Amino acid sequence: VFGNPPFLGDTTRTGAQLALMHAAWGGNKELSRLDYVTAWHALTLRLLAERDGEWAFVTTNSIVQGDQPARLFAPIFAAGWRIKFAHRTFAWDSQAPGKAAVHCVIIGFTREPDAKARLFKYEHARGEAREVSAVKTINAYLVDGPNVLVTKRSRPISAELNMPMYGSKPTDNGHLLVGATEVEQIRADPIAAKYLRPYVGARELLHSEDRWCLWLVQASGAEIQASPVLRERVEAVRQFRGRSAAATTRDYRHHHLFRQVDAPDEDFVCIPIHVSEERPYFPVKLMAQGVIASNATFQCPDPDGFQFAMLSSSMFLTWQKTVGGRLKSDLRFGSTLTWTTLPLPPLAEGQREKIIAAGQKVLAARALHPERSLAQHYTACLLYTS
Repeated sequence: VFGNPPFLGDTTRTGAQLALMHAAWGGNKELSRLDYVTAWHALTLRLLAERDGEWAFVTTNSIVQGDQPARLFAPIFAAGWRIKFAHRTFAWDSQAPGKAAVHCVIIGFTREPDAKARLFKYEHARGEAREVSAVKTINAYLVDGPNVLVTKRSRPISAELNMPMYGSKPTDNGHLLVGATEVEQIRADPIAAKYLRPYVGARELLHSEDRWCLWLVQASGAEIQASPVLRERVEAVRQFRGRSAAATTRDYRHHHLFRQVDAPDEDFVCIPIHVSEERPYFPVKLMAQGVIASNATFQCPDPDGFQFAMLSSSMFLTWQKTVGGRLKSDLRFGSTLTWTTLPLPPLAEGQREKIIAAGQKVLAARALHPERSLAQHYTACLLYTS
């Protein structure tokens, strides 16, 4: 079977391509959320259903990440196929004009139960392939292990873990956000100054950059009209949203508010959605109540520091790298996939306190260099450990 299908995801393919996905997978809407390339897997399953053969494809690496492995590999394994060989993520460049530059995997399948499994890894995306020794079984995540498929959960498996929430989404064209060059103007307005809050997105979190927002949840209409700053900015938000292609945004009545509002009423740990694959640990930070986290982050209630400690652990990073989604090769935190499914065993007496104490040591290590941003801390950590 030969083919070079477009490397398109759930949000980038056309309606006609989606119809082809449905046809390939027999109308299964859940499977049609897979990458477009998996239609070739579906057709191959049909072709070889009653024939002998083996098959392999070069595909986007996203088919072995996030919630796609369970959708794709469940029907493949159910049909009696197993992975005979695989190449983990590598960067592929076409030689053609307008070439694509994508992160790929190669996976070959067989129904022969005694075929030797061969797995190849790359130290970095553009490195050389090296074979992993003594591999017994290659699973859907391209690791030597049993064929366990991880699916999303709405609540954590472990009762010790709190549920993260998306940060608040402004959808404001920047009019409710306040940069370092604007903050003094806001502070000079006594009404607007009352509603100035620290604002943290992924960039501010990782690079210690200062930013604020106008958090007008408690502001009255009279106050907004009495403040030249607030009146002008809220009107600019109204006009911007009125031009939106999304009806829900155009019809949203509360233009003094973020489009999606979710701020915890207690201290929380702030989690960037995307993190470089080079980080030796997942970089998160404790935040005080009143800080507004953006929708480029997750926020997890953390009154005693346990969530911070678990998120900062090598156990979580290993799980995240194994089953989590990615943006090319960078890590993408998923609250309902990598956090809720974290297989944290029941804690024996005193273990919770020890984990919290370990998290406190992380904070103490950071405090030794207060001049460093979170990104600098973890770059320094990487240099030290290497």
